[in-house]
Amino acid sequence: MAIAFKETPNRKEELLNILHPVVKRWFFSKFEEFSLPQLFGVMEIHSRKNTLVTAPTGATKTLTGFLSVLNELIDNSEKGVLEDRIYCVYISPLKALNEDIKVNLITPLEEMEKISGKKLGIRVGVRTGDTPTAERAKMSKTPPHILITTPETLAILLSTVKFRDHMRKAEWCIVDEVHALAENKRGVHLSLSLERLQELTGYMTRVGLSATVAPIEEIAKYLVGFENGKERDCTIIDTQFIKKLDLKVLSPVPDLINTAHEVVHDAMYRMIDRLVQEHKTTLIFTNTRSATERVVNHLKEKFPKNYTENIGAHHGSLSKQHRHKIENSLREGKLKVVVSSTSLELGIDIGYIDLVILLGSPKSVARAIQRCGRAGHRLHEVTKGRIIVMDRDDLVECSVLLKSAVEKKIDKIHIPQNCLDVLAQHIFGIAIADRISNDDIFRVIKRSYCYSSLKRDDFAEVMDYLSGKFVALEDRNVYAKIWQDEETGMVGKRGKMARVLYMTNIGTIPDEAYVQVKVGQHVIGEIDEAFLERLKRGDVFVLGGEKYEFLYAKGMTAYVNASVYRPPSIPSWVSEMLPLSFDLAMEIQRFRRLMEDKFKSRKNMEEIIAFVNEYLYVDDFAAAAIYEYFKEQYYYLEIPHDKKILIEHYSDKDRHYAVVHSLFGRRVNDCLSRAAGFAISRMEHKDVEIGVNDNGFYISSNRALPVKKALEILRGKKIEMLMDAAIDKSEILKRRFRHCATRSLMILRNYMGRTKKVGRQQMSSQLLISAVRRVSQDFCILKEAKREVLEDLMDIQSTKQVIGLMEEGKIKVVEKTVTIPSPFAFGLLLEGHMDVLTIEDKVEFLRRMHEMILAKIAKNHKDVSPPKRISAENFNYEEFWREMVEKQEARQDSQTQLLKQQLWETKNVPGFAKMEIMKMIKGEKNIDERVLASIEEYKDEIEANWPKELKAFVMLKAKELKAQN
Repeated sequence: MAIAFKETPNRKEELLNILHPVVKRWFFSKFEEFSLPQLFGVMEIHSRKNTLVTAPTGATKTLTGFLSVLNELIDNSEKGVLEDRIYCVYISPLKALNEDIKVNLITPLEEMEKISGKKLGIRVGVRTGDTPTAERAKMSKTPPHILITTPETLAILLSTVKFRDHMRKAEWCIVDEVHALAENKRGVHLSLSLERLQELTGYMTRVGLSATVAPIEEIAKYLVGFENGKERDCTIIDTQFIKKLDLKVLSPVPDLINTAHEVVHDAMYRMIDRLVQEHKTTLIFTNTRSATERVVNHLKEKFPKNYTENIGAHHGSLSKQHRHKIENSLREGKLKVVVSSTSLELGIDIGYIDLVILLGSPKSVARAIQRCGRAGHRLHEVTKGRIIVMDRDDLVECSVLLKSAVEKKIDKIHIPQNCLDVLAQHIFGIAIADRISNDDIFRVIKRSYCYSSLKRDDFAEVMDYLSGKFVALEDRNVYAKIWQDEETGMVGKRGKMARVLYMTNIGTIPDEAYVQVKVGQHVIGEIDEAFLERLKRGDVFVLGGEKYEFLYAKGMTAYVNASVYRPPSIPSWVSEMLPLSFDLAMEIQRFRRLMEDKFKSRKNMEEIIAFVNEYLYVDDFAAAAIYEYFKEQYYYLEIPHDKKILIEHYSDKDRHYAVVHSLFGRRVNDCLSRAAGFAISRMEHKDVEIGVNDNGFYISSNRALPVKKALEILRGKKIEMLMDAAIDKSEILKRRFRHCATRSLMILRNYMGRTKKVGRQQMSSQLLISAVRRVSQDFCILKEAKREVLEDLMDIQSTKQVIGLMEEGKIKVVEKTVTIPSPFAFGLLLEGHMDVLTIEDKVEFLRRMHEMILAKIAKNHKDVSPPKRISAENFNYEEFWREMVEKQEARQDSQTQLLKQQLWETKNVPGFAKMEIMKMIKGEKNIDERVLASIEEYKDEIEANWPKELKAFVMLKAKELKAQN
């Protein structure tokens, strides 16, 4: 059978025949009928077939997975044959979800005990890193029948003698939110644990529970793995689209380009408030943590009567206690609205939500459906989502995204392959559990979907590293962790500390921290590490309102130059950006091509707007706005699309820009821009400046650049060689090498009761990367760091696909020279400046550029009205940016002086607290925690007595600093 879809559901009578009377009575006391996932899935799981159930949030996936398990446990209990062992292992990516599942299992079991009139004795236990020692000891003696755990804890238990014995007869393994695990290294880690568990049990039924995902077949292969080189059988229950979708794209104003920012801003918040008030409970998703806090504060300020204690923020930087408080308040119906970044995407129980609002594009169809699926959490309720857009690029992107969602075109998931750092960790775990042959380890590893193509040479090199073959690494405190007998091929753990080292250093999620930024020896602030790894030498960014040029990093310190006259090339929030999926990008590109075809065939405005209306399911306002945007691009230059990459060259004083319109998503554009930039820097013997976003990239220098020639050089296998060279000395590789070195246990985060901080880890990794290069430029963990950068962080495979299409002539490259950038280039050129431009300045720039475009095309096209206010012909970008920076600095100086003055004039504030608040005003982050606690404690007094500007600044800053700590 291998991987197969189940085409028809079972009849209700068939399910009734297999259910125990107690389960049957309980089920129909709660539900009127079996759901569609249950009619399709319960019989398959009951028949011990590997099963993947895909269904939207709230479609009874979890009960579908557990119903057969509970049924058999109750049957065993009633017959008196229930053993003291683990029957079912349930795995989820979230500890909070584990607690939900425990409650959702214990409650039905208690209700079934009342129906049966006696104790059933079925135990449910949660085992994670947070489980108290006493509870762990209790589980070791008397194991739960259903074990609820996480991927990391499962790996530890598989190397624990007592628990291995308890799990030896496990019959089911349920993996929840499997789609969220499969796309990262936690999922790779889990795939190996599943094979180790199967090796232990001999056979077990695997059940996967997944939200909307594609291709489903790949997730099924990931879930079940291989046996003797062939895919194991798996039945796919595809009920992803059984809930009705009510999705709309909304614009707060009819004209996004000519309406004043204040009007758009106020209209957006009025729209949000109206939507929230029309519904019982609303969940709002932003794309960054800072935006989450900003939305909460603005709603409170603009509508103080509507939002008091009934609004909350939820994101990863907030404390666990705060997040749990918000989750509980949602469940209890105490909150009217919650604003989140990504932390509420997965299926933890947050109670009744009847509307989801997405502020800006979620960048992928699957993520949009996942987020909107939090509304209408029950099976027969409608999934209701509204996407609010604030610019024309977002309008086009979200409209195409909506079309793809309605037409069930889901972006393809990326599952990492052959991760050598995770492999090293598991080999060590296997060796700890028991002596085993080299061949048996390789056989078990190869059964995992993530390692089915693993080469024996790569496996051998990881074995050599673990067994201490590379003696030179001992100078960097990297010692052998296993022994390997060359003659017999047997493998085992080395040293008495092996088990402790493994248990205290296991996992795949890297430690992250803030990085100090210095000019010389003077500390000027902090940036997060994810932002640092995006920086290249020469990049300009904004910190505390000032511009700095990145020079280099050492450990957890970034060194910068303060004398910078160039505009910023990278926005401070780049590390939080979600990348546009390649599949959605290609759908947008196809729409662009269709629009160009309409203009080329001389269709009139009414015909094209009618086409947009029909093709994208948008209203008349949106269709007209999209028409005008594309008309301006077509009349002024050309429309780039899936069969045409457009390079537009323009000069601004002594600076030359080549804007490459390659709408393939940031992950592909990161590859293309780095490879092209590296090729140009070698051809021209000088560094170039690069800016990247989802829609393309630009390369800038003080003279014209051969960008088209550089793109042609990328053909064949040269892209891989160039990318390897381009990232070889990059900050991103240094950071990712540290992550891989800690996963592979080259660097130990915990040793002899001491924790190595991130800064020490990074210093160790920088010394270690030099040592492994001396051993081999292709050393297994260095090779893995490069693979992670190119395949997981970037998208080298899709990049090669694009280059292949260029080679075949299916994508042509067109070059044009212009005097001002085209409309499609505005967003890319603005992106780096977002930290020095206020939103008002951004709108002014876009309006001014828009007027210049209209003025130019109106001369040749009668259907274009010239702008009412024509910008000066001698408009100069560098002068505009310089003027904006000066305005920003003046505003900042003015605000700083005002805050300082208000602080010193505010009475009843202790001198010590004033000094700490003064540090906050100056942009410092090392604020005394007692002061932050006092601000929270006396917030009512602050609200009542402090000046408006000072209290708003201090309350927001204190909240941000507490979240970071």
